[in-house]
Amino acid sequence: MARRNRRSNGHDRQAVASEAARLMSNKGLRDFRSAKQKAVESLGLARNGALPSNGEVEEALAEHQRIFNDDEERLQLLRSLRSAALSLMQALEPFMPRLVGDALSGLVTTHSPVELHVFADAPEAVDEALALHGVRSRHTGRRLRLRQGVSETFPTFSCMVNDCECLVTVLPLRRRGHAPLSPVDGRPMRRAGAKEVGALLAE
Repeated sequence: MARRNRRSNGHDRQAVASEAARLMSNKGLRDFRSAKQKAVESLGLARNGALPSNGEVEEALAEHQRIFNDDEERLQLLRSLRSAALSLMQALEPFMPRLVGDALSGLVTTHSPVELHVFADAPEAVDEALALHGVRSRHTGRRLRLRQGVSETFPTFSCMVNDCECLVTVLPLRRRGHAPLSPVDGRPMRRAGAKEVGALLAE
């Protein structure tokens, strides 16, 4: 009986990961926890069951895209996002912009925004730089995990560049050398400067 229950739990985890991946790809859900909760509801499973890790969901998302998405279209989308990212990074060069997220990892969907981290102790200076380059922005906020058990909301500017949604999160200068933790594996986020993004576009 215990062995059957373990097999069932493993199957449920896989089913939840696959459904969460589908929701993230097709519905534009960005939060892993929300996607998993909605997947549990969609599948009619018990809410107290074991949930897949964020890494398992990301693996399922990669598999979902491999099966259902046209590779040429995905590469074209990825190139558009990275091109918009580089254009915006050049405009915000004084703030040491770094690309993070889907546009860097390559695991993009049609709902993926360009995500940049910039560094300034006065967020309004970033807003002024965007306006100077003709980029209209809307002020929001993004919550990032700085270390285990510690999260903080940072000012973020939402804008459109080359028809791509962009999110520019402003971190204080002291955090330049300390990347927030990835929601996928809990390790410091991978970040890339304009030179690396340009090299990716040239590939």
